[in-house]
Amino acid sequence: MKGAARRGLILLAALLVPIAAASALPHEAAVPGGIVLAHLGKSAQAPQAWFQDKRVAVLRDRGGWLALVGLPLGLEPGGHELRIVAADGAETTKPLHVAAKHYALQRFTVPDRRKVEPLPEDVLRIAREQKRINEIKAAFRDEPGLEPDLAFRQPVPGRLGSNFGLRRIINGLARNPHAGIDIAVPVGTPVRAAGAGIIVDTGDYFFNGNSVYIDHGQGVVTLYCHLERSDVRPGERVAAGQRIGLSGNTGRATGPHLHWTVIANGTAVDPRLFLPRAAR
Repeated sequence: MKGAARRGLILLAALLVPIAAASALPHEAAVPGGIVLAHLGKSAQAPQAWFQDKRVAVLRDRGGWLALVGLPLGLEPGGHELRIVAADGAETTKPLHVAAKHYALQRFTVPDRRKVEPLPEDVLRIAREQKRINEIKAAFRDEPGLEPDLAFRQPVPGRLGSNFGLRRIINGLARNPHAGIDIAVPVGTPVRAAGAGIIVDTGDYFFNGNSVYIDHGQGVVTLYCHLERSDVRPGERVAAGQRIGLSGNTGRATGPHLHWTVIANGTAVDPRLFLPRAAR
């Protein structure tokens, strides 16, 4: 077999995760910004599940089915419901209890004031970019016979800092909570896909800088920000660990690092929950 054909088969094998094999599961944390793993029972066909009108990933687990539910950072603690629709159309609900969590406050200064207080033309650009981001977060790619590759690995080696969920005061102004984790690495460090998937977008975003979005299937998406450059294109399939670009210092950044976000059913959740315990 020729080298190019052999490499193609290896990549295809790395991308396909048989539905019969249980996916690696994230660690559960039933708090705002966390993950709930809800058991849905056993049936021949996978049910579908929704949380707050957003479809969630359903994975095979020990002969049954499991819903992977991302909990928004702004979610009120207390009782909530997961809506489940069986293959025959029967609907049920499952109660979910969400505990409270306090996220620390972070204060820092960004030298480029425009990245904190955008000009009118910047506001228009940000609105256009946010529309595209919302489309990516709302997409639900469900390929029959395949499950999302959730055996994530850290995209770059380095110290984990600026934890997920930090409430932020930037240049003295309250801004959105931190929707990912930062990994301190020098400019030009190879950035690798946390898991197998499809590149759904690349580009230079006002706040995120040069960025790559990977769709892992069933509403699970990862985002890699502040890159010096990306080495992939939309529509391209990538294997877990494949290089997708080089780390940088673009967008709203105070120094070289990689910002990594994990999205589940349209909401950012703590990426540490997807890493092996030793890496967290």
